[in-house]
Amino acid sequence: MIVVVAEKPSVGRDIGRVLKCTKKDEGFLQGENYIVTWAIGHLVTLCEPDEINDNYKKWRMNDLPILPENIPTKVISKTRSQYTIIKKLINAPDTEKIICATDAGREGELIFRLIYHQAKCKKPVDRLWISSMTDEAIREGFASLKSSLEYDGLYRSAQCRAQADWLVGMNASRAFTLRFDALLSIGRVQTPTLAILVKRYHEIANFKPEDYYTVTANFGDYSGQWFNEKADDEKKSARIPDKETADQIVKAIKGKPARIRSITSEIKKELSPQLYDLTSLQREANRKLGFTADKTLKVAQELYEKWKAITYPRTDSRYLPLDMVPRVKQTLQKLPKAYQEYVENIPFKEDGRLPISKRIVDNAKVSDHHAIIPTPQTAPLEKLPPDAAKLFDMIARRSISVFYPAYEYNAIKVITISEGHAFKTSGKVIRQNGWRDVYPTEEKDDETLPNLLEGDGRMVAKASVKKDATKPPLPHTDASLLAAMENAGRDLEDEQLREQMKGSGLGTPATRAAIIERLIQVGYAARRGKAINATEKGVSLIGIAPQEIASPETTGKWELALDKIAKNQGDADRFMQGIRNLTTFLIDFAKETKIEASFPEEMRRRGKNGKKNASTTVLPGAKCPMCGKPVQENSKAFGCSAWRDGCHFTLWKDCLTRGGGPALNAKLAGLILEKGQVKGSTGIIEMKDGFISFTPNNAQSPSVQQLISYQKK
Repeated sequence: MIVVVAEKPSVGRDIGRVLKCTKKDEGFLQGENYIVTWAIGHLVTLCEPDEINDNYKKWRMNDLPILPENIPTKVISKTRSQYTIIKKLINAPDTEKIICATDAGREGELIFRLIYHQAKCKKPVDRLWISSMTDEAIREGFASLKSSLEYDGLYRSAQCRAQADWLVGMNASRAFTLRFDALLSIGRVQTPTLAILVKRYHEIANFKPEDYYTVTANFGDYSGQWFNEKADDEKKSARIPDKETADQIVKAIKGKPARIRSITSEIKKELSPQLYDLTSLQREANRKLGFTADKTLKVAQELYEKWKAITYPRTDSRYLPLDMVPRVKQTLQKLPKAYQEYVENIPFKEDGRLPISKRIVDNAKVSDHHAIIPTPQTAPLEKLPPDAAKLFDMIARRSISVFYPAYEYNAIKVITISEGHAFKTSGKVIRQNGWRDVYPTEEKDDETLPNLLEGDGRMVAKASVKKDATKPPLPHTDASLLAAMENAGRDLEDEQLREQMKGSGLGTPATRAAIIERLIQVGYAARRGKAINATEKGVSLIGIAPQEIASPETTGKWELALDKIAKNQGDADRFMQGIRNLTTFLIDFAKETKIEASFPEEMRRRGKNGKKNASTTVLPGAKCPMCGKPVQENSKAFGCSAWRDGCHFTLWKDCLTRGGGPALNAKLAGLILEKGQVKGSTGIIEMKDGFISFTPNNAQSPSVQQLISYQKK
C-alpha cells in the first residue's frame, strides 16, 4: 500500500478522487493501491522555551540567550488526533512507500518533514510536485514522481527559516520586553518590515510643505502651462516660488498674441505587463480592487484549490517554461466565452503558434513554479464568488494581453511663446491600442489636440494663477509595502532590476501577507482605508532596535541565503551560526544599551463576564478636558480613565477622516489636548467648545461634516 499525505483535506479529497480512493474512513480515503490522508496545515511545531527547560517559564535576562543545539518539536494538541492517524498509516507494516503531496513550496515541505520525523518513520518517500489542481495535472504529477532526496535542500531551507525565527523571536522579544518593561515582539522579518513603515512615518511627519504657483494660458482651442526653459529639473520647471511673479506673467500675456514655436512628436511604446507572480498579483489587486495582501492570497488559494481555475499561486516567478507553450494555447482556448473575443484577436503566427518572447517564456527564470495563469479547465464564472471572479478576471486578462503587441502612441509636445514666456502643452495620438484592447473598461488617457502647425498664431484668451503646495510622501499601502519588502526596502519600479533582486527581499511571496497582518495584530501598524501607518508603539520600537535587526537590506541577505540553501548552493550550518551570532548580539545590545524609551503601561480591563476588553494604554501627560483625569487610548478612541465614574469624554481616532482629515494618533491627541490647536502639512486641527475640527490648507473654514462633537455632558 502507498500512503499519500496531502496538506489539506480538500486537496486530499481531490487526489483521492483521481486515485479512485472511494472508501471513506476517519481522516483518510482508501483505494485498491493507495491511501490518501492529510494534514490540517502544521500538525507539528517547535517547542516553546519552557517546554525545553522548566526554568524558562519565568522570563529572566540572566537566562538569555536561549540557544539549544537542536530545537525539539512537539505535536500541536488541537490537531493531535489527525497526526495520530497519519503516524499510524505511514508506519503501518503494509505501507511500502509514502508520497509527500503537501503544497509544492518551502512551507509545504516543512509540514510533511516535521510529521515524518516526529513519527520516526523510515519508509521511502517520493515527492508529488504540481502547479495545478486539475485532474489532468494530478495524473501527470503521479506519472513523474521524484525521490524526496531531490528536495532536501528545500527542507533544509525551511528548517533554517523556522529555527532562525524561533531563535531571534524568542530571545529578542524576551530581552527587549525585560529591558524596557513593556511587552515587545521582535522578529527577524517582522521588525525590518516595520522599519519600512516607520521610515515613511518620519518622512511624512518631518515634511515641510512649500507653496508655489503655476500659470495656465488659454489659447482658444488649447491651453498651455508656463515653464522655465532653463530649469535643471523638468518636473519642477512649472513651479513659480512667489505669487507676485506669477501675477506679473499673467498681466504680461493676457490678451496678447502668441505663436507656436515648435511641435515635436516622439513614438513611444509600452509593452504589456508581465504575467503575475504572487507579489505582483497582490500589489495590483490592492490598487485595482482594494484587496489586502492577505485577502488576495486567500482568494487566489481558493481559486487554485476549490475551483481548479488557476495554477499554484504562491510563486515568485513571472515566466513560463518553454514546454508549457502548447498547453498555454489550449488553456486560452478553454477560457470562458467572455474572453474568447480577446483570445481570437491574439496575433498568432502563420502556423498557429503563440507569439512568445523572453518576457513571457524563459526557463532560466522559472523557479519552483511558473507564473500564475488559468488552468485548461474552464472556470465556472457563474458560480465563482464576486471576489474570486474579480481576481480570476485579472489573471485571465493578463494571460491574454501578454501575447498582444505593444501599446504605441505619438507623444506630442507643443511650445507656445507669448511676450517672451514659454508655455508647454502635451498631447497623445494613439497609433495602436495593442494589449490595452484587452482592458476595454479601463479609462483611456488619450489627450487629443486640435490640428496645430508650427508658426501658427493665437491670442491669449485667458490666463490664470493657481496656488499649490508640495505634498508629503503618501503612506504605504499593501501594494507599496509589498514592493518594498520584495526588494529589501528599495523602491524599484524597473522590472528587470526587480528580477535581479529576487531572493533577497523580506520574507517570501507566501509569507509577506502574514507579516503585514502580524504587525497590525500586535499594534505596531494600523490600517486606514488602503493606507498602512506605523503606530506610536511601532515608531518607539524601531527607535530602540539596532540596525542589525531593523535594517531591511541587511535582513534581506538572510532571505537570499535561505534561497541559496533551497537550491543546494548554500551552507545551512553557516547560516544558523550567523543567526546564533545575531541572537547573542541582540541580547547583549538589550542588556547594555543606554537608549531610553517609554512604552506606556498596557492595561487590560475585564468586562462583567470576566472576558478581556480591548487593550488600553495611558496617554502620558494628557488630561481630560472635562474632569482633569488621565486620558487613555484603545484601538478606536482616546477617552477619560474615569469613565466608570461617569465622565464621558471620548475622542474617536477617525472623527476627522470623513472630512479628509488625518486619523488621530497618540502624538496628535496629546498635542491637541495640551494646546488646543495643531498645525500640520495638510491643515489645522482645533479643539474648542466641545468640538474638534479640521481645516485643510487653502480652505476658508471647515465644512459642517468636519465638526465632530466629543460628547460634553
